[in-house]
This record gives sequence, C-alpha cells and structure tokens, in this order.
Amino acid sequence: MYIPAHFSFTEYAETVGFMQRYNFAAIVTQVEGQPFASHLPFVVEQDREGKVRLLAHFAKNNPQWQALETQQALVIFAEPHAYVSPGLYEKALNVPTWNYVAVHAYGQARLIQESSAVFELLEKQMHAFEEDYFAQWLKLPQDYKNAMAKGIVAFEIPVEKLEAKRKLSQNKTAGEQENIMQHLLKSEDEAARTIGAMMRKI
Repeated sequence: MYIPAHFSFTEYAETVGFMQRYNFAAIVTQVEGQPFASHLPFVVEQDREGKVRLLAHFAKNNPQWQALETQQALVIFAEPHAYVSPGLYEKALNVPTWNYVAVHAYGQARLIQESSAVFELLEKQMHAFEEDYFAQWLKLPQDYKNAMAKGIVAFEIPVEKLEAKRKLSQNKTAGEQENIMQHLLKSEDEAARTIGAMMRKI
C-alpha cells in the first residue's frame, strides 16, 4: 500500500484495535492466476507477545480456499471514509479528496481441518460477533451443527506484516484541519462523523 510519511499509522495497539473494530474485511489471493477476493468476518486475536492471528472461514463451494496454503494472503481492513470538499480549504487552488483509514495484513494461511478446532473457531466468532447467540448454539442438535461445519472451510492467518494508513488531512494547515473536522462531525453520514472523531484524536 502506498503510504506517504505524513499518513503513516505506526501505533501497533491502535492498528490492532482498528482491525478488531472493523473486522469485516477482504481477503485477496490468486485463484487460477487471477486476483480473487472474498469478504469475510474475521476474529482478530493477539497473544501475550503481541502477535496477531486472523481467524475466519469460507463457504466450502468458494474456490479461494483450495490454493490458500500455497501463497501469501492479503487481508484488507477498511471501513470509515469521507469525502472532503475543496471548499473547506483556505485557498481556491485545491481539489476534492477522501479521508480514510485502512490496514493491510499479510500472512501465510493455514487450513483448520480437525473438527474440534473448527467448532472452536466458530464459537470464537459467536463470542466476537453475537455473544447471546452462543446460548442458542449450545441447544442446537449436534447433527445439525456437524452438517453446518461440513459446509465451511476454516482457516487462520498468523500475521507476518501490517501496513496501516490514516489519511486524515495531516498534510493540511491547522485551520483547514479544524474546518474539515467540524464539517465532518456535523455530517448526516455516520461514517463521515466517525472520520471527524478520528481527526479529533490525532
């Protein structure tokens, strides 16, 4: 990812926190020599040493899993973004742009094939995405759960490299940054307000 120095986002804990908050991401690999992407919810785990592991699963009919272990995967976490009007700048000689935050995670994926490990991954997803559903899951017939598990391919990615970009008008004057932030905070668009709040924190 192209990251100019003033947009570099190097705080590791904040980067991982961003991935955990915006965990519906795109995994990109090659399928039959062509770029191929799937959009999946990821559990983003961090161990005591700070290493990050991504957990998710494909539908079994999705061809992307078949060559997953033979190549490096790229997982793109990107959610809030906002249009920035040139009318918010101090000079007329400006053009529109876009503010956003994105994290790229790279790693070698490993398929999870043991039944117990697949169910462990599924339960981690339940705890991450809807804790209340776990009680319902426990009451479901085991045959039904086994059938559901056979229809997916679970995998994990130990993250080897993280790239993070936070493009929040850091290259503009203090006055322009304030104008942009206040404009976004008052927007009717939730994503724009989120970007405004992110600007206020940097």
